[in-house]
Amino acid sequence: MTHCADREPALNALFDGELDSLNAAEVEAHVRSCAACSGYLATLAEVHDVIASVALDEAAPGRLRHRIEALVAAPPVDRVAPRRAPVRRYLPWFGGGAIGALAASLALLVAVPQASVADLPDQVIASHIRSLQAAHLTDVLTSDRHVVKPWFNGRIDFSPPVVDLVQQGFPLVGGRLDYIGDRPVAALVYRRRLHTINLFIRPAPQSPHVSPGALRRHTYTIERWVAGDLEYWAVSDVDAADLHAFHKLFAAASAG
Repeated sequence: MTHCADREPALNALFDGELDSLNAAEVEAHVRSCAACSGYLATLAEVHDVIASVALDEAAPGRLRHRIEALVAAPPVDRVAPRRAPVRRYLPWFGGGAIGALAASLALLVAVPQASVADLPDQVIASHIRSLQAAHLTDVLTSDRHVVKPWFNGRIDFSPPVVDLVQQGFPLVGGRLDYIGDRPVAALVYRRRLHTINLFIRPAPQSPHVSPGALRRHTYTIERWVAGDLEYWAVSDVDAADLHAFHKLFAAASAG
């Protein structure tokens, strides 16, 4: 019997003790009524016991201890930074044209946005990958949109729509705060079979850097659209057709 796939992140978090009391009570109530999910938790416990019973600790080599002790016992070395001549000492050598060119270059650096800030698609992908690698996919872990939506109150200065798409094959996992384009944004997490979809939502900028539509970067697909005064970025390694379908379903459900 297969456990509920959309409950797997919550079950793992429950086992690791990472849920707050409200979400823990909800997951525990589900486990009591679902034999498959109860069996999944039992399997997690068995795997934990097996790993705990294996001696995985390995002593550091003795030579490492001797090297550390030698470094600690060594007298400190005074490092004197080389003196730098004042800038004013070189100013007489610059003509008016050189100074003007230098000023123009500095002004250009200030006026032109840096690539790390302007390239939002790369920022979106980086945040998506970071959420998967750092085991910080959600701050609020629940499939109940009525819990996820109010969780953002007071944490951001806008109200993101949260819709339930489980019947369409995109179950809601939860939400979290993230940081895109120099400001905090709402991140909603959905699943498509074994794939994770991060949907970043923020107020629509006055002059967007990227036109609405689909983008492809490496193995990731991005769907960007604007509805009302909000901008949406959906990113995943799921098939491009599936992400486009998610875009259309979410846009339709949040508009109604």
